[in-house]
Amino acid sequence: MPAESASAPSAVDTRTDATPPKRRITAELLIVFGLSLGQSAVYSIVNLAEKLTRGPLAAQTTTLNPVLNDRPYFDLAYQVLGIFFALVPVALVLFLLSGHGTPALRRLGITFDRPVRTVGLGMGLAAIIGVGTLGVYAGGRALGITTALVPAALDAYWWTVPVLILSAVRHGVLEEVLVVGYLFLRLRELGWSTPAIILTSAVLRGSYHLYQGFGPFVGNVLMGLLFAWFYTRTRRVLPLVLAHALIDTTGFVGFALLGPAIGIGG
Repeated sequence: MPAESASAPSAVDTRTDATPPKRRITAELLIVFGLSLGQSAVYSIVNLAEKLTRGPLAAQTTTLNPVLNDRPYFDLAYQVLGIFFALVPVALVLFLLSGHGTPALRRLGITFDRPVRTVGLGMGLAAIIGVGTLGVYAGGRALGITTALVPAALDAYWWTVPVLILSAVRHGVLEEVLVVGYLFLRLRELGWSTPAIILTSAVLRGSYHLYQGFGPFVGNVLMGLLFAWFYTRTRRVLPLVLAHALIDTTGFVGFALLGPAIGIGG
């Protein structure tokens, strides 16, 4: 039997479904979240500290979709660019998870094979979280631990509603892909237990909402626990993306059209 060529790749080198080394996974997690929601969490903590030095949180206001330029079409350009570049970490995650036998979207639980069930689950989760969000917000305001939230402060133009919907979709895609699907996959490869992953996912979700006050932190941790638990039961991220997008669309667009009488975004 002829000897194997010295230049031929080994069996280990040719595997497409091999798990990366743990050190590489850890570095990858730090880079991905350092470029995205982990960075947001750090800024959010500093922002909360700055607000606490200004006075009571109840007397302060947080605007979620502010005007970025006083000229309409430049404002539109900045809004669209902000949404686009916020989604680049999602593209990075899809790239990092590709080339391993199973498509990246399927590995993350983003599949379109059961559309009716997916939409139904998304709407059900949105209803549960929406009601809970309003309750936590009202409680936080009553306790003085939550700033007043203005979900949308864009001026009224033809593009206002489409941009707010895109902003809501951006939040849903970015947060659920990274904080649920990707984080679960990588931490599982590091050998973390399911309860530890669920808690980490929920606390991370809450931490990058701290700029809104302690109430939204608590509310988003609870939302994170529910979403993470749902993912452990279904391994599907798409219903979570839909639920999150629906919640934020209701808050953003509802506020823009009807004023503060309707819900809040996140």
